[in-house]
Amino acid sequence: MPPPPPTFAGLSPLPFSVILASTSPRRSEILTTMGLSFTTLPPPFDEATIRHTKLSTPPSSYVSTSALAKARSVLPLLPACASPRLVLGSDTVVALAGAVLEKPTATKEAKAMLKSLSGREHRVHTGVCLLLVGAGGKAEERVFSEETKVTFSELSAADVDAYVASGDGMDKAGGYGAQSLGGQFVERIEGDYWNVVGLPMNRVSREIGRIAEGMH
Repeated sequence: MPPPPPTFAGLSPLPFSVILASTSPRRSEILTTMGLSFTTLPPPFDEATIRHTKLSTPPSSYVSTSALAKARSVLPLLPACASPRLVLGSDTVVALAGAVLEKPTATKEAKAMLKSLSGREHRVHTGVCLLLVGAGGKAEERVFSEETKVTFSELSAADVDAYVASGDGMDKAGGYGAQSLGGQFVERIEGDYWNVVGLPMNRVSREIGRIAEGMH
């Protein structure tokens, strides 16, 4: 007997409020596109405290660890509440031949990232933590990651210079935005497009739906 079809979070009322532990405008846009009502709470977590682990752990593990830490960091900030809440923490990185590329910190680094991606396939990893906080304060955690393969066309030096000068990719992992000007460089995507933007919409919706179903 085949398993029942998944429940998608944005298509029915949820038995909990949703809190996005992120300052990313892309993640807010994705949740809004899903039809979810949510509040945003910036996580007081310094990613630099785990950055050294990206050299010793797979990218999928790195983003999962970061997502979990972000979700947990907002728990002390939540006011007392009698109703359940679902905290969503997330992190996205680009991996090229095993090396993790995060957000560029300077123009020179942004140009180097784009040149390294030119004409090659890379992988985008997004980690997600869904942390359900009950009325008594007890938290249940669900952590997962998604991977999407992205192939760039060959980029000229003029392409790289013009794109970096636009500033479009300076606040994005890998130094580009697939949903904006940087989308012109993308030749092929294998997997969830929204995962490249910052949150795997399909997986997140199904996982939230499963959590909601389990509470009925």
